[in-house]
Amino acid sequence: MKKIWVTFSVWFVATIMLLAQNDTVNVVNVLNERTGKEIAIELPESMSRDYDDLLKNWHVKNYLMVSDENCESGGENPIYSDSVYANRLARIPSIMEMPYNAEVRKMIDVYSGRMRNKVAYMLGAMNFYMPIFEEALDMYDLPNELKYLPVIESALNPVAVSRAGAAGLWQFMLKTGRIYNLQSNSLIDERRDPIKSTYAAARYLKDLYGIYNDWSLVIAAYNCGPGNINKAIQRSGGKADYWAIYNYLPRETRGYVPAFIAANYIMTYYCEHNICPLQAELPAGTDTVQIHSDLHFRQIMDVCKVELDEIRALNPQYKRDIIPGNSMPCTLRLPREAVTLFINSGDSVYAHRAKEFFKKRKYVDLKSTAVAKSSNGKLIYHKIRRGETLSKIARKYGVTVKKIRKWNGLRGNSITAGKRLKIYR
Repeated sequence: MKKIWVTFSVWFVATIMLLAQNDTVNVVNVLNERTGKEIAIELPESMSRDYDDLLKNWHVKNYLMVSDENCESGGENPIYSDSVYANRLARIPSIMEMPYNAEVRKMIDVYSGRMRNKVAYMLGAMNFYMPIFEEALDMYDLPNELKYLPVIESALNPVAVSRAGAAGLWQFMLKTGRIYNLQSNSLIDERRDPIKSTYAAARYLKDLYGIYNDWSLVIAAYNCGPGNINKAIQRSGGKADYWAIYNYLPRETRGYVPAFIAANYIMTYYCEHNICPLQAELPAGTDTVQIHSDLHFRQIMDVCKVELDEIRALNPQYKRDIIPGNSMPCTLRLPREAVTLFINSGDSVYAHRAKEFFKKRKYVDLKSTAVAKSSNGKLIYHKIRRGETLSKIARKYGVTVKKIRKWNGLRGNSITAGKRLKIYR
């Protein structure tokens, strides 16, 4: 794991390398070659989100550069014949099946057309994420083509959250994330951790392949869950083939595998569509330090002289700018020089403004909070004896009947032997 970070410590830049898509229509119509009728295919959610606000991110302003002047992503998008697309897909070195049809063509048109500027950003982002994805896929002996799955899952945004609640680069649902040891609570969500979520996704994909032994079905199951795939197989008469169960799948999943094939195509043949990757200047390297006590990002910012936005970008798994080191061992990633300063500062980082950021009390002294005094005087309790009246009790303690009734919420003079009365003296 450390090797990945030493060599490619700037994965976080890709967090924001996304371009806004003004057209938010998420359904396309495709002509069904078998029936001759048009069918509606729902685009994956990442293909229809608006990412305008991400362009204001700290990393965009600090590390993104305009593409070469001689290469314009806004240039003309050439139109090719179906045979060209089919031949290009066949030339991609892959063990996964990538057939060509009208559905795949429509997804290619979306990527190379109205999403071409976003593709340019994602191509730049892949320079940082690719090593992480490839290392994890290689460790679990999975097809290299799966590295493009986050393109359609999250558009390479580690803090993306879907309408259904899936989060992170690989869009884990909460329940599935926990199965693969991704912690999630009020302060931390490891589904947003690019390293941990990538390795969790690799394990999940390997498990799915163990079930279906077919990569198209694995991709579909990753999108809609094994339950929906099993139902579709059953309804199709037991056909364990994605295209055979296509019409029995949820509408979004019908467009998911074609989108995956199109993502592999566009990330391989972007030059043929006059799309130029946005260039990125590599920031300084980073390193990690283990945190075993609660720590706020602003404490780090003050002592280690690191911008708050940079700390957030380096550590997207922390939801509230708080590292819950008291609850579990946590990893903090910072620029290397800041890590050195952090270590040399010792406990002063934790002590800095600690009372301001961590006000939660560990103990509450009940004796000190239930003070036996008030503005009325010292509190005592009188046990009512048989035959006593409020008047007699009031004379004994030198108070009025009216006050006894007020202190004890009594409306009349009726009292019961054995009960206790509050008396302030």
